[in-house]
Amino acid sequence: MTFDELKDKAHSLPLKPGVYIMQDVQSTVIYVGKAKALKNRVSQYFQDSASHTEKTRAMVAQIDHFDVIIADSEFEALVLECSLIKRHQPRYNILLKDSKGYPYIRLSKEAYPRFSLAAKAAEDGARYFGPYASRHSTQGIIDALRTALRLPSCSKKFPRDIGKERPCLNYHMGKCDGYCRGDELQEQHSQAVAQAVSLLEGRFKDVQRDLTAEMERAAEELRFEQAAQLRDRLRAIELLGKRQKVIAASLADTDVAGFFRGTAKSCFVVLHFVEGELAAKDFDLLETPMEEEEGAVLSSLMREYYVGRTRLPKQILVPCELPDQVPLTRMLSEQVGYRVELVTPQRGAKMDLIKLANQNAREEVERATTHEERRNKLLEALGKMLSLEGPPRRMESYDISNTGASDIVASMVVYVDGRPFKRDYRRFKLKDMDGPDDYASMEQVLTRRFRRYLDGDEKFGDKPDLLLIDGGHEHVKVAARVLEMLNLSIPAYGMVKDDRHRTRALVHPDGREIGIQSIPAVFALIGQIQEETHRFAIEYHRQLQAGHVKTSVLDKIPGVGEKRRQQLLKHFKTVKAVKAASLEQLQEVVPKNTAQAVYDYFHTGQERKN
Repeated sequence: MTFDELKDKAHSLPLKPGVYIMQDVQSTVIYVGKAKALKNRVSQYFQDSASHTEKTRAMVAQIDHFDVIIADSEFEALVLECSLIKRHQPRYNILLKDSKGYPYIRLSKEAYPRFSLAAKAAEDGARYFGPYASRHSTQGIIDALRTALRLPSCSKKFPRDIGKERPCLNYHMGKCDGYCRGDELQEQHSQAVAQAVSLLEGRFKDVQRDLTAEMERAAEELRFEQAAQLRDRLRAIELLGKRQKVIAASLADTDVAGFFRGTAKSCFVVLHFVEGELAAKDFDLLETPMEEEEGAVLSSLMREYYVGRTRLPKQILVPCELPDQVPLTRMLSEQVGYRVELVTPQRGAKMDLIKLANQNAREEVERATTHEERRNKLLEALGKMLSLEGPPRRMESYDISNTGASDIVASMVVYVDGRPFKRDYRRFKLKDMDGPDDYASMEQVLTRRFRRYLDGDEKFGDKPDLLLIDGGHEHVKVAARVLEMLNLSIPAYGMVKDDRHRTRALVHPDGREIGIQSIPAVFALIGQIQEETHRFAIEYHRQLQAGHVKTSVLDKIPGVGEKRRQQLLKHFKTVKAVKAASLEQLQEVVPKNTAQAVYDYFHTGQERKN
């Protein structure tokens, strides 16, 4: 269907609740959503794309046709949406990496039974234990049992592979009893498995009693090596006993959901509490959903995590109000046949649990994300926010500082790949100013900077991907005017401050404001750039006022900054010697364009005029 046909179809939809299913040209479902009023919600996709997020624009560009299913209520639409997302896994819906459920421990039915993790219990003759709180903790239980009872963790199959190869490294390290050595160890394997089953069923004292008696009997019979092995096994099982609460966490009394939105990755965490104590943690890392509100993101993750489970906690704490919290509460309650509460605490002990879950989410993101990934994702987000062609690898920021007609200065601060690049910082002392005028000062600074870029000056040889001007709309209009005059195409934005003198938004030369507070990492970066630019300008201004920076007649020459002045004075020693130097002598010290400017200044009457 054409875009106009899609738009007409959307406008013809009824004002009733339901679900819409977006599909591409291959009829693949790419997005599933619910709506209180289908006509209003679906029509929004086919209106002016300028108001859409980057993700929405990308999704709309892929839509070839869509279907709708009308429901009797918003609640029914929510249930249907969850079912369709589970079935189709659409690429533009926020999805967990795995369709998670409470897992089980499976004990296979064979000559040498093995423990493994299973997503659900099946009628296959095997024995199942659980369900447990999370996949992560369940796998930890299996690993702990194998270690404590020295059960095999290799891929060998017994008795088929007995005697085919030498025992592996786990046997020599004392982590496995080496059942691959012979059939005579089958009874020992069965005994270890039986002890593992007892542990899973919570009969720790029985296992401890039996092992203690066997160890004492071996010691009395002078079988000291076997007694030592039994002693080590007993210690490992006692250590495992301390994890009884984790193993017994087949049903959590309370779940606490946490979420952290990182620069490159985000994390959804669920802490499972049993009888007031933390029993297990489950988490999932996902690509950061930059544009969605936190409540909408959490709602999607909560639905995918909990919908379809046969057992749920009676209380789930969430860090913020969900947009569909009431129908979601009803759906989960009907799903399990008892009341499940979704609670958003504001203070007290429950709020402390939310903070703990959020902290866990943050730590998982920080462990999984490298500094380079964070920087790249941050710059990518900023580039998309400002509709740039790509991430702004080099950013230049400008600020003016003055206390009157004299000592008006400007700073140029450079950030490369999201970090300060101090080697390229520059300072400007404003010339020929009748008094403080921020707009005229900014125009002079930017003109001087980019004329030197066009002239090939190595100090200003890199072209920025983005200009950030300290000030509002009028300041950035000055920057746009200078760039247009010099025929340069560089995006420029003003940094608009709030009442606390913090950057709250970026403003385009046409007056459009782009809020940056929705993405904390971008907000922090722009604020840092603004503070650094202001600090660099103020520092130079104070140095001038204190007389720490010596001025010279050379400072009045266009193209001669602090570095060139120092080069000339270092070589010629005095201004008088510079004045007497020939053009060729000057060119031996500074670039040709700077040498010509100095020579012309002293030999064309400009000095007397100044």
